[in-house]
Amino acid sequence: MHDMPGMPAMPASHAAAASGWDKLGAILLLLWAVAMWAAVFGLWYANRGPVRRPWIYRASATTIVVGVIGQIGHLQEHVAQAGYWLGHPNSPAWMTPWGMGLAKGYNTVDTSKPTLGMEILHLTGNFIFLAGMAAVMVISTRARATQTRRWGRMGVWMQGIHGLEHLSLTLSVWFGADRAIGLSTWFGQIQPGVGLTTYRIWWHFIANVLGSFIFGMALFNLWRERTVIAASFDAQSAKAPEPRTAPKRRPGAAEPGTA
Repeated sequence: MHDMPGMPAMPASHAAAASGWDKLGAILLLLWAVAMWAAVFGLWYANRGPVRRPWIYRASATTIVVGVIGQIGHLQEHVAQAGYWLGHPNSPAWMTPWGMGLAKGYNTVDTSKPTLGMEILHLTGNFIFLAGMAAVMVISTRARATQTRRWGRMGVWMQGIHGLEHLSLTLSVWFGADRAIGLSTWFGQIQPGVGLTTYRIWWHFIANVLGSFIFGMALFNLWRERTVIAASFDAQSAKAPEPRTAPKRRPGAAEPGTA
């Protein structure tokens, strides 16, 4: 078995002993991510073309709120890990009980890789967050000059890169690398131990705090610019009034009021 350096190892016996609730929670979280992305792609597709549909604004806002809820749970896991490190800087990395339960549920995919479940868990959490940011881009599609879209684009780029990082970490473990490969492990070059634990915990903590700040700024501007953005989905507001022209006069006819 290959342990993830710097992260909590999960013995295969523990993964095999994952409870039914652990497995159910893992499945539901995965379905949450899939549903989020299905919603984002569906809304993006429905929003194409000149036809404006007000329901897309409401559905996009709902998707964003669900993404916020997911990121609150994701962020608190990283905050808890950083907090535990402050009190135990020389100890192995730690996960919350609910995080460990979900990781055990995911680890049943391959019990020979004790940290695979943890990697899948964080990958799933990141993709829920990224879907929320993508929904910000959908809701601001017709209001491209807004600050909402500016912050949304910034968030998608940052979380997209962060998502690739988690994808690299997950796949490297899944395919049998002796250590996870990614920016947060310096592509597997940092040796196992306290140094790697510290680097990885704080790397992901800072990335999530910064991403959450960007998400928060996008939401703040969405609230501030909600009237403009909502109007961009209104079919009536999209219709420009036709110019009013004066009636044509016959040659030689007198001007009105001069007879």
